[in-house]
Amino acid sequence: MKIFITGQNSFIGRELARCCAERGIEVVGIDTNCADLTSCHTADIRDRDVAKYIPLDVDAVVHLAALSRDADCRGQVARSFDVNVMGTLNLLDAACSRRARRFIFASSEWVYDRCDNEKEKLEEDLIDITSLTSEYALTKLVGEMSLRQAHQQGLCPISVLRFGIVYGPHHGNWSAVEALVNAVATEKEVTVGSLLTARRFIHVSDVADGILSVMGLKGFETLNVQGPRLVSLGEIIDLSMRLLGSRPVIKERDAAHPSVRNISSRKIESLLGWRAKVDIAEGIRSIAEFLQLQTIQSSSDPRSQSCN
Repeated sequence: MKIFITGQNSFIGRELARCCAERGIEVVGIDTNCADLTSCHTADIRDRDVAKYIPLDVDAVVHLAALSRDADCRGQVARSFDVNVMGTLNLLDAACSRRARRFIFASSEWVYDRCDNEKEKLEEDLIDITSLTSEYALTKLVGEMSLRQAHQQGLCPISVLRFGIVYGPHHGNWSAVEALVNAVATEKEVTVGSLLTARRFIHVSDVADGILSVMGLKGFETLNVQGPRLVSLGEIIDLSMRLLGSRPVIKERDAAHPSVRNISSRKIESLLGWRAKVDIAEGIRSIAEFLQLQTIQSSSDPRSQSCN
């Protein structure tokens, strides 16, 4: 099997390539900065000649490249749509010209509107596009809709994967998980909005595993790829303090108004038998070890089991 990855040098891209290597899957990719990756070509998804980098009859194009942070898109509507929507459609055309057997699109849980409560959000829930205030979320939803329309015209199987909040061992662009682990280790005082704010955070190794799980899907499918359960900021802080032996002062800015986004993974679990494996305690340890923080507990590395 051979797959083509856009954003190969990204946090998820590198982990996906690592998991592919473990499974004997050949990887070729592009990124605007390939760094030390030998299988990567320096290119932009908007390039007219991007097709030349895609192997003929490749088993899958995994499209990760994007302006992937809300902060990068805020106030830059034209640039955001140029990269995240027009770049996606340009890549899809290139993939079709190279007879790619499937197209996998990295979307986000942020396309779901009005979910600051514990009610589960499902793939079939209607989304009010007019309620989206994030340029990033808007571009992802428009990208999804454009791919659905393209598939209706007879293109290859397309899987849209709505990732949860991705975390894991890396430098920079941290989620709340990495930021809180580091803060517990290094700060005397840690402040959050509400300790009850919760997400289904997903370890990057589970994201890679989720991507590879959809390789045999037919037709057009939209799937939530989420962590195993809701995890609150309070639990992350508590687990980090136990692991690191630190006791910073914890403060809340708005304890009475937590934000809870409960995005369900039941569809992918039922359809493919896939489920996230890395629980938050294991994930926090992987971050602490990567950042070389001194810990007071021992545990096996969750990454050793993540690509099975």
